[in-house]
Amino acid sequence: MKKSGGAEKKRVRRSAAATQNGGRDPNVDAPPRKQNAKKDVFQLFAEKVRDHKDLVSRWAVLQETRVEYFRGKDFVSFLKNHPELKDILESDKNLETEEIANVLLRRNLLVRCDRVVKTVRPGKKKLSTWPAHLEIFPEQVFSENDAFFAWTFVKRRPLWQTLLSFCWPVLTLAICLFPVYPHRCKLLILYSCAGILLLILSLLSIRATVFGALYIILGKRVWFFPNILAEEATLGELFRFWPKKDEEERPKWTTRLFYAIVAVLVILLLRHHAPDEAARARYQKRVSNIIDDVLEWSPRLALSGMMEKQQNVVNTTVSSDSSSQANKTSPEHTASPDSDGAKTFDEHYSDEVIGSEEVADEDKKNE
Repeated sequence: MKKSGGAEKKRVRRSAAATQNGGRDPNVDAPPRKQNAKKDVFQLFAEKVRDHKDLVSRWAVLQETRVEYFRGKDFVSFLKNHPELKDILESDKNLETEEIANVLLRRNLLVRCDRVVKTVRPGKKKLSTWPAHLEIFPEQVFSENDAFFAWTFVKRRPLWQTLLSFCWPVLTLAICLFPVYPHRCKLLILYSCAGILLLILSLLSIRATVFGALYIILGKRVWFFPNILAEEATLGELFRFWPKKDEEERPKWTTRLFYAIVAVLVILLLRHHAPDEAARARYQKRVSNIIDDVLEWSPRLALSGMMEKQQNVVNTTVSSDSSSQANKTSPEHTASPDSDGAKTFDEHYSDEVIGSEEVADEDKKNE
């Protein structure tokens, strides 16, 4: 009873001190529903903005972690073009763009970053528009001037990606079962994969040839399909045909001449070591034989081959047993092995002596 009375006194003192200081009683079970609602609203706003296609963003490395980030000026122009997204904020929809961004920074939905490399690389006129490496900026305040902001929350995966993740084991199993497919299915898969591979290699070779020719002749760096090898790119950016504007300095004529000589030497070396027609035909025949073996293989042929091998093994074992038993019962092999061995040795010795004498006689006649 004494302990409970002392606890009640302490509780009364704390509540009295809180009311005197104009604060809240911590024991009152009244959750800040308004703050939670606002937090959910800003979280939803951040998710909508991140999933929107019109906000230009890139991926970079921030403290050994890949993050998605955007520029401050792009965020301002995005909200100007899409003011309807502010309706998600309900009572805070009248806030300015800078205030909204600062709220997102305070709620740790965003983090302001800065580029790691702050000096212009040799051969370039200005810094990279989208740096690949970032670091946390000391002041977490929104700004439009050369400011980058990275999302800190995990992006929700859509339903089709979740369903697609369950299809990977099925696809792996289907690849493993390729040998048992019907012959037409094997041909269809083979020609489809070969066609896609040939298309990719042809596109990359033509792209590299055009780049090398324009670099050597005109001194311009032109990459058609500039994002075809990019790790993080949307489907529209991946197949974008027109190249980006060349922001680097024009190369010197000595550099272009050096690369031209190297290209000519490589072409001559490849032509000198190219296989002849006979070697090409042998290689083509070998490859076609391998492909035919893969396409014509079937479980029935494999099982029939195993049965034939097993039958041949049985036949050979039966024949060997019967021959050994016949040798044991035949009277020709009743003699002892020692006498046979001695006889064969004498016969070999006599044959060698006769052969040497005949050779000597022929030598004398020739002389």
